Amino acid sequence: MTARAFSEIIPLDVGTFTFAADEPYAGEAGVVVAYAIRRREGVLLFDTGFGFGNPELEARYHPVAPLMRDVLGEARIRIGQVDLVANCHLHPDHAGQNVSFPGIPIHVQAAELAAARAGGHTILDWVDGPEITYVEASGDHDLLPGIRVLSTPGHSPGHQSLVVDQPDGPVLLTGQAIYGLDEWAGAPGREGRSRAPLKEAYDASVAKLRAVEPVRALFAHDRRSWSANRE
Repeated sequence: MTARAFSEIIPLDVGTFTFAADEPYAGEAGVVVAYAIRRREGVLLFDTGFGFGNPELEARYHPVAPLMRDVLGEARIRIGQVDLVANCHLHPDHAGQNVSFPGIPIHVQAAELAAARAGGHTILDWVDGPEITYVEASGDHDLLPGIRVLSTPGHSPGHQSLVVDQPDGPVLLTGQAIYGLDEWAGAPGREGRSRAPLKEAYDASVAKLRAVEPVRALFAHDRRSWSANRE
């Protein structure tokens, strides 16, 4: 494989929010980061950010979110170039604009879609509907040449992460399997384990991600990335 065959990974700032008063980090600002993976054939979008128009969520988290069309445009990507979508999970800050991609295959874990459709897991109007085309899988699998899905439950029952082969080694797109750089590096700061509903699964998923021995790790709630060269 030549260097030209490798995908380009582009971080996308898809919104901010304020932590609710009854949560850790109450009143502090949080970020949501999606990723566009540019390939020869098109663009794989990993997460779609917040949706719009839910009064309860807006009152609780005060999200500020742009349209994915505009976010992609700032990255010089036309929305029509997106030929695949994958959600790390279906919470409303990660899958809220799935409806903006009618007919485009959206790859999810079967356990995550089942949880969404069972109620109480997400804002179902944002993530499901007749024009949304889900492709369900269970467990680890190859998504595309050089891009592999890892099942990483813990934060949610069907969370998944991506491994993207790059010239210098594997790059992890962790999603929210781990909260951000501080938790990954074992430093004081924000972490997701204490509030994970499935703590044993969370720990196993983090161990699985570390076993990849990535050269870089990218996160869904931290604009900072981790690099093995900076340890």
